[in-house]
Amino acid sequence: MPRRLGPLALLLVMSVTTLAADNRDRFEARTFEGGDLQLPYRLLMPKDYDPKQKYPLVVFLHGAGERGTDNKVQLVHGMNDFASDEVMTKYPAFVVAPQCPSDQRWVEVDWTLDKHTQPKESGAALAATLKLVDALQRELSIDGRRIYVTGLSMGGYGVWDALARRPELFAAAAPICGGADLATAGKIKAIPIWAFHGERDTVVKPHRSQGMIAALKAAGAAQPAAGNAAPKYTEYPGVGHDSWTRTYRDPAFYEWLFAQRKP
Repeated sequence: MPRRLGPLALLLVMSVTTLAADNRDRFEARTFEGGDLQLPYRLLMPKDYDPKQKYPLVVFLHGAGERGTDNKVQLVHGMNDFASDEVMTKYPAFVVAPQCPSDQRWVEVDWTLDKHTQPKESGAALAATLKLVDALQRELSIDGRRIYVTGLSMGGYGVWDALARRPELFAAAAPICGGADLATAGKIKAIPIWAFHGERDTVVKPHRSQGMIAALKAAGAAQPAAGNAAPKYTEYPGVGHDSWTRTYRDPAFYEWLFAQRKP
């Protein structure tokens, strides 16, 4: 019979296993010249990439705490899950994770507000990211019918904003603890959206997600006859601002995301 491990030995094994499971070094470090802005980004290639095939692209927008220029810290949340053996094997895809500069936001608004109006111009980092997506489509074998965007906190705001500015680009979106201008709902009502929030989030109030889901439905989402997708919303009971850990570790999230495609 195998020898049973004591508590200390078991903890050591678990720690080693956790370290060994960090696959974020699978993301290649790159820089995009986005006009006036040099945008650092990381790129995950599909498992067993074959340029003769078409693959989905996932755009990931990080939170405020991961801003900078090191081209590394933006991978701290969620990206290890996307780079796991399980997800990469089951859902071969490109994943791009740009890094927003420290003095900027994906959307130049105060995320503590109860509501906001979408700025007339896109934030510089988000504008560069959208240009990056266009450039990657010219460089890589990307399925234009399966481009997805997801992000958390400040990045959740970026997801909503990107959808409203380029609704024709995305096949689906998963904003996590973000917020949006309710008036933009009509532009994106046909896009499959699954939003997430923690019930006890005090950084970005849950009603920012709740209100946008309600606005989408009021604008005509969930009308299949009109080609509009029913928005999904998950609110985690008792959870604060970190509603992304559970989301990105949930197999149902990946099953839903990669099943979406534009007509």
